[in-house]
Amino acid sequence: MNMNSPSGRCAVVTGAAHGIGLAVAESLAAQGMKVLLADLDEVAGVQAAARLPGALFQRTDVSSREDCRALVERAEREWGRLDILVNNAGVQHVAPVEEFPEERWEQLIRIMLVGPFVLTRHALPLMYARKWGRIINVSSLHGLVASPYKSAYVSAKHGLMGLTKTVALEAADRGVTVNAVCPSYVRTPLVEKQIADQARIHGLTEAEVVEKIMLAPAAVKRLLEPEEVAAYIGFLCSDAAGGITGSAQVMDCGWTAR
Repeated sequence: MNMNSPSGRCAVVTGAAHGIGLAVAESLAAQGMKVLLADLDEVAGVQAAARLPGALFQRTDVSSREDCRALVERAEREWGRLDILVNNAGVQHVAPVEEFPEERWEQLIRIMLVGPFVLTRHALPLMYARKWGRIINVSSLHGLVASPYKSAYVSAKHGLMGLTKTVALEAADRGVTVNAVCPSYVRTPLVEKQIADQARIHGLTEAEVVEKIMLAPAAVKRLLEPEEVAAYIGFLCSDAAGGITGSAQVMDCGWTAR
């Protein structure tokens, strides 16, 4: 096997038991890559890995520095390399700033900003050793613009954009690209829960939340599908995307065109 071909490469995907992360794991595995799925949901994660050829699962809390380090060590132990890191794990909490639980705010920052930093820190030496790597940070439209009641999520995703750009500059001459994907609302369990939370806060029905809040600023009036985001990430992981780094790849249904 040519270990420099897509079928010879090895990837870690966080938040891979559901939604975007699962779609990414499936897409990379379909290209013949070995994928280490990471998630807190051990039952769903084990089931997902069992369906994918050459895939493994490790229960991981990305808010834990020890778990992040252990995840990269598992990839190195199993394969002796790590070519692709997809930082996808995320959570949401919707509340006004004055009511936002402080511990919950800090938890979101740890999951969506500190975790990707720690994983990147430990993954980079393995990529540098082979002079090739791809780091994809799953950010959000909210890494570029803000919405009310999402102070922790918006802050984490804005920070993730800064991390993306900084690491891209540091890693460019070592064969590693670093990019962020910024989708608008995607049909995932995270968004489904968010619809219910927004309905409660705004006093709307769930259908009204989708129509009046989530899709109102968009030109294309629909939710994205996880497979669409996964396809974009798959391209950024390819050799064809070698000239793209430090970027925010926007797929927002025209939200920011206004």
